[in-house]
Amino acid sequence: MVADGDDPGPLAGVPIALKDIINESGIVTTAGSSFLDETAATDAPVVERLNAAGAVIIGRTGLHEFAYGFSSENDWWGAVRNPWDSSTSPGGSSGGSAAVVAAGVSPIGIGTDTGGSVRVPAALCGLVGLKVTHGRIPLTGVFPLAPSLDTVGPLTRSVGDAAIVYSVLAGPDTSDPWSIDHSIEAPETTSLDGLTVGVPHPWLDRPLAPEQQVGFDFLLDMLGRAGATITHFDEPMIDQNTHPAGSYSEVADVHRNWFAEDPSRYGSGIRDRLAPVFALDPDEIVAARHWKDELRAAFEAAFEQFEVLVTPTTAARSKTIGDDDVDVGAGPEPYRPVLSWFTPLVNQAALPALTLPIEAPEVEGLPPSIQLIGPHWRESRLLGIGLALEAEGLVAHRRPSDTAR
Repeated sequence: MVADGDDPGPLAGVPIALKDIINESGIVTTAGSSFLDETAATDAPVVERLNAAGAVIIGRTGLHEFAYGFSSENDWWGAVRNPWDSSTSPGGSSGGSAAVVAAGVSPIGIGTDTGGSVRVPAALCGLVGLKVTHGRIPLTGVFPLAPSLDTVGPLTRSVGDAAIVYSVLAGPDTSDPWSIDHSIEAPETTSLDGLTVGVPHPWLDRPLAPEQQVGFDFLLDMLGRAGATITHFDEPMIDQNTHPAGSYSEVADVHRNWFAEDPSRYGSGIRDRLAPVFALDPDEIVAARHWKDELRAAFEAAFEQFEVLVTPTTAARSKTIGDDDVDVGAGPEPYRPVLSWFTPLVNQAALPALTLPIEAPEVEGLPPSIQLIGPHWRESRLLGIGLALEAEGLVAHRRPSDTAR
């Protein structure tokens, strides 16, 4: 194509690993389930855009069953394993897309994020993960978990790679009722000098794994040295403790009929999680909608003061496969709230967020991970900040093979 004077596209020849929840024409989408086996008739718009950009999709990746979980330990297809330590989970639900990038099989993985399913695997695999504003990337041809929360996004080893993939995937599509036509700015490296950064409490006031705390403190210190203004602030509404169960009522709509027909075709873990969602009453669902409105208002008020909010991405650094508890220093806790403490609120507020591995000198091996959260439609700003941190050598580019396991 180059010899003929044609533009081969921004991802010409780049291998892409695709989460097995996104349709490719002529290929079965399983969504990690035991029974979903229909062959896709057409490509999802995100696949069309990757192909048009010259990318080469090399395979489909494992995930948590129906993307409803944070470990990618799948009863039907087996556990996805983390290249940093094969006894541990890569996180979920897009664990396979993260694992292949961390292992060096592919430079780019495409995942979905409904409550943290791109960002959590990015954190546990030492990668960059981008969660976009809801409506920014089309969802047509992506098996739904909760459509008003679902997003598609990249997992990469660098911010620059994430910015390229974002530029390819972003934009409206008339086939998607959730798609919104909003201006798209090209990401550019942003000066950290003068950046206003908010650190939200009580959201942040929970035990963290020591390495995560060290990485978070290190980043705040380096941002301050670069001229950013760091402000800790209190907003009780922005806290995972406020998250009501009714906020995931859409999950029941997707699975109600299948579950009623034969619950045994669901794995035990997802079966236990689905049952309470089916039991939600209308008052709980209405209350969750009011909560979501209040949450969004609280975030909007915060962004009147700050350009970006910063949190850790996860409270834990790893999760052992087969173990339902993790210990970050305050005793055993169920792994799901530990891994997802800092991510679902972002989806509920429809905001963009960028997860980054931090090059903290005091932490060996898997780098600690932080999350940058921005206002609606400001992905370019988040990526610009990430590019600046990358230019300063603060984004880690470590590989599992660099460390002894």
